[in-house]
Amino acid sequence: MSPLIPKKLFFTKGVGHHRNKLQSFETGLRNCGIELCNIVNVSSIFPPACKIISKIEGIKLLSPGQITFMVMAKSSTNEPNRLIAASIGLAQPIDRKQYGYISEYHGFGETQKKASDFAEDLAATMLASTLGIELDPDKAWNERKQLYITDQNRQFRTRSIAQSAKGHKDGLWTTALACAVMLID
Repeated sequence: MSPLIPKKLFFTKGVGHHRNKLQSFETGLRNCGIELCNIVNVSSIFPPACKIISKIEGIKLLSPGQITFMVMAKSSTNEPNRLIAASIGLAQPIDRKQYGYISEYHGFGETQKKASDFAEDLAATMLASTLGIELDPDKAWNERKQLYITDQNRQFRTRSIAQSAKGHKDGLWTTALACAVMLID
């Protein structure tokens, strides 16, 4: 049997509300467009040569009941107006033959932008540490080139997807989701 190495990946995000926490999660999956999948949460390695595709293209490749691997960030609350956030960050080496790193972040009281930026920095520092590189995201970020450059002159790009939401005003469960969905074929 050949190894299960994803060839494609897409990002999605969504919010769900319901009086039951589980149904709030399911509604969030619907909002993401991935409710028909049997989800398997995986950790954080972005495979070498994996192609990032659009959400629209990715959803078209899903089949009802399909076992689907993903890195998922999820945050839930039933407190009215409580700000929640879920974000996924990706650090991808410029050299596509190398693997990258995916981070997930779940937060409270943070904006979508702040959670998104944090997930990118987290992915970058985690990738750097697996490569044995010390990385200070504030110093390594090159704004003009829109990439991280390490002391060893290794370069990688980052991206993120984040979803924030305020807890439902009537105390319904609110779930924010951000996902990196991996496709084997």
